[in-house]
This record gives sequence, structure tokens and C-alpha cells, in this order.
Amino acid sequence: MNEADLRILLVEDHCFQLRATQILLERYGFGQITTADSAEVALQKMRETAQPYDVLLCDQCLPDLCGLQLIEAATNLGMIKHAVLLSSLTSVELDRLVKLATRQGLPLLGYLIKPPKHLELITLLTSAK
Repeated sequence: MNEADLRILLVEDHCFQLRATQILLERYGFGQITTADSAEVALQKMRETAQPYDVLLCDQCLPDLCGLQLIEAATNLGMIKHAVLLSSLTSVELDRLVKLATRQGLPLLGYLIKPPKHLELITLLTSAK
């Protein structure tokens, strides 16, 4: 599987951040990107698709559900293979979330502090292939 084949669900409630991340992904050859501006919309899009997303790339601080809860819900629905959190939280707080996700058996690859650095984003996403 190459970058163009990787199905990504990008969930971000800030429209500028959503668009900027989408453009970044497209520039690096990721061509199958579905976007959502809330957990509710993301869950709806998951229910409407026939196959799971390869990666759920989501903001931790969404207005309707935190990112880790969205990852848990998506995992329970069988609609994601991997996940990456995006956040402005500190690395200490995010490390705690990674430990919690590990204890819960969630498919979290890691996190990126916003705005995501290009190389870190690409490295995490390509580890999902």
C-alpha cells in the first residue's frame, strides 16, 4: 500500500487547521482523505462507508467528544485500523493519553502537537501502511 491508497479520516473542528492539514497530506501524496469538523460527523461518515479507514487523524479537543473517546467509538464500530491524535496539549498530557489508550487496547500510533511538523506526520502515517 502506498500513500495514495491510505484512507484517512481527518477530524478537526477548526476550519483553518482542518484545511491546512488536508493540504499538507495532499502534498505528500495522500489522496484518499475524508474530512469531518466534529466527532458526530466523523461517526456518521464511518457508518456510511463499507470499509474501515486506515487512519483516524483527529483532534483531541473536539467540542462534542474528546479524540480518545472518538478513537474508542470508532474501534468498537470496527471502522478504523489506526489512529493519531492531534493536539495543543503538552507532551506530558499526551503521553498520559497514549498510556490510557494502550491500556484500553486502542490502535493509537501516537500523537502530534499542533501544528503538526511535516516529517513527524508523514512518519506516523506511513507506519500505518
